[in-house]
Amino acid sequence: MHVGQIALTWDEMGYIWRRDQVAAEAFFFVLLILSVLSSTWYIGHAQGQQFNVVDFGAVGDGKTDDSKAFLGAWNKLCGTSGNSMPTMLVPAKKTFLVKQVEFAGPCKSSSVQIQIIGNIVAPANTQWTDCKSECWFCFSNVESLTLTGTGTFEGNGPAWWKIPGVLRFTGCNNLQVTGLASHNSPLNHIAISSCKGVSLSNINLIAPADSPNTDGIDLSNSNQVTISDSFIGTGDDCVAINGGNSHVNMTRITCGPGHGISVGSLGKDGSMDTVEEVHIRNCTFNGTQNGARIKTWAGGQGFARFISYEDIILIGSQHPILIDQHYCPDQNCPPEKGTAVSVSDITFNGFRGTSADLIAITLNCSSVVPCKNIIMNEVNITPSIPTSKVVAICNNAQGTATSTTPAVPCLRSQGIRTVVEDKQTDGDRIIRSVTEGELKNEL
Repeated sequence: MHVGQIALTWDEMGYIWRRDQVAAEAFFFVLLILSVLSSTWYIGHAQGQQFNVVDFGAVGDGKTDDSKAFLGAWNKLCGTSGNSMPTMLVPAKKTFLVKQVEFAGPCKSSSVQIQIIGNIVAPANTQWTDCKSECWFCFSNVESLTLTGTGTFEGNGPAWWKIPGVLRFTGCNNLQVTGLASHNSPLNHIAISSCKGVSLSNINLIAPADSPNTDGIDLSNSNQVTISDSFIGTGDDCVAINGGNSHVNMTRITCGPGHGISVGSLGKDGSMDTVEEVHIRNCTFNGTQNGARIKTWAGGQGFARFISYEDIILIGSQHPILIDQHYCPDQNCPPEKGTAVSVSDITFNGFRGTSADLIAITLNCSSVVPCKNIIMNEVNITPSIPTSKVVAICNNAQGTATSTTPAVPCLRSQGIRTVVEDKQTDGDRIIRSVTEGELKNEL
């Protein structure tokens, strides 16, 4: 026997084996009890009761009006009390025709869920009656609402554009929308108003490039909003950040066709609007009319500040970077007065890609309240057509530009200045500053 070895009798070894077996059995028994308790808690508290719209009379043949069945399921869902999360189910392999419906809270449960696996279709324009508000599915004052699933809202938009939007949430705090799709909305696809704590992810919003006023997502008077991992190609603003919003974060959004991701418009008819702490990162603008855009009306009041666009890919965007303090789409433009919406602390960082227009960067700021602290860094915008060129136009903008193409020297001084880049025969580039009038002659 080696030093340090211990000799055990057969009785001692049997005792140790029996002791370990008892301990193992006790351990697995405890695991079984915990598993049962966990499952019971999940079923009773996490998932809660389920209310299938079919059980309330929905047919799901795409022709029968299922609106009353949806409202019946909602009323049962919203009236369920307790700490559980009751679920309203729109089942798979069916298409439900639903007219305008209003889902009003508050609900008795602390959180509710709508799971949409099947598809939902709007009626034809001749069947739409009593359209009292600008939404098809209208949610109001519902706390901790979750909309999830793989279903699609088909709005039949081309037949009756400008009537209602698809989804509108008003006063819905702690809202989550994930996995859904909306096609051919008659107006905006999703509108968020007066909500706090919003998460939108993995959504697909699609409409033809010539769709009128079919914004992907409209935000107003909301804060702590996150939008991520989504495709938005709706012919208008992919996301419109209107007045009253703060602490909005967007990441990994592919935008186009459409008008880009816009802050505004703000200050219409002299109104007071504020937007701050908006941050857009890792997004792609593909064939959009604009890319990163801030738009305010002359004569307005308020501010747009602490806004950043970072790590942006451009694929043939017509106006990749645009600040316009003289926004006026109808050409009936108010003159500059003694006030303007202040635009300051704006960052454009890490842009790369192509512009489909000669003017790649426009800073059209107010002479009353100039744009301040505009920062451009690592911006590399080249023309979509290699033999063409891109320029930057600046008016009343103050700030800095570093490693930026086309060059924007106006950010180091005030006044109108445009930079044109020409490619010479030997491949070298020269930069020359011209006035806006001279630029018009070149156009």
